[in-house]
Amino acid sequence: MNERSAAGAAGIGMTSARTRERLVQRLAEQGIRDPRVLDRIRNVPRHLFVDEALGSRAYEDTALPIGHGQTISQPYVVARMTEAVTLGGTPAKVLEVGTGSGYQAAVLAPLVGQLYTIECIEALLARAQERLRELGIRNVRFRHGDGHLGWPKQAPFDAILLTAAPHAVPQPLLDQLAEGGRLVAPVGPEGRQELLRLTRRGDQILRERLGFVSFVPLLGGVG
Repeated sequence: MNERSAAGAAGIGMTSARTRERLVQRLAEQGIRDPRVLDRIRNVPRHLFVDEALGSRAYEDTALPIGHGQTISQPYVVARMTEAVTLGGTPAKVLEVGTGSGYQAAVLAPLVGQLYTIECIEALLARAQERLRELGIRNVRFRHGDGHLGWPKQAPFDAILLTAAPHAVPQPLLDQLAEGGRLVAPVGPEGRQELLRLTRRGDQILRERLGFVSFVPLLGGVG
């Protein structure tokens, strides 16, 4: 089932083009410039990634609960992080730490060569796999594991994206970043998190601050 038929199957007003276009316009006004990213926000049916009871709020620019103490990030943050990862081209290999609902992966996957995604909560991972399969997104590989450790067998990565906040970027993730690669992550304790972009230049890691954000903490272990 492709995205159009999946959205059509829901058959409810929240999927209307007008509703999605309002969201896209708002994100553009907030500074999202890449037309590829805006197009993904427009076309990915976000209501499929939230509980049915919250479906009427799916196209609000807000985070929503998805169970297990986790959230689906607000569309602006998803777009901002996607833009930060794909700036200047199409990274060939990308690692996402924190699959969650699968929404960030659905937005990002068509803009990269191959996406590898790790989730420590098995129930969330299984649901995300099913949603992306229904949407016909085929360039994503899934792993149940501790995101702090990354995916060493697939490294190095041209980009790494964290969808939950560590207090500091785990060293194994920095070690798995390719030369010239960029890592985008919310970093810091709850209430004091910054979105950072770290770029590898030889033995140096260049650091850019992209603004203040609010994310759930990056969990360790598996569940």
